[in-house]
Amino acid sequence: MTRRPSTREVGNAGEDKACAWLESHAYGILARNWRTRRGEIDIIAEKDGTLVFAEVKTLPSGEVETLAHELDRRKQKRLIETAQLFLAKHREYRYNAVRFDVLVVDMPNWSEVYHIEDAFSEPV
Repeated sequence: MTRRPSTREVGNAGEDKACAWLESHAYGILARNWRTRRGEIDIIAEKDGTLVFAEVKTLPSGEVETLAHELDRRKQKRLIETAQLFLAKHREYRYNAVRFDVLVVDMPNWSEVYHIEDAFSEPV
């Protein structure tokens, strides 16, 4: 009998795939799973002076497009507050813009990564 991977294992595999995808598109990965008391940011990356706070969703096929845009306001608020804490703690990073992206990894074939740039906006 084959053991089903845990939710954490699936999430980690999705984040690995998302990081590889970002790096293949000239993003530099600054941090993964950056945690505070307010929340966690899956990936913090940089490209061309833009600091990107990315949420990664690893989903079964067919759910990709519907869930990608479903970050509710509460989740967005937690991500924004966590990003603000990151920026306050890491003043050494220089950037021209800040953006919140969502990367959706299509789990069954692991080959599809959907990148939604500027998935939601909020001044940081």
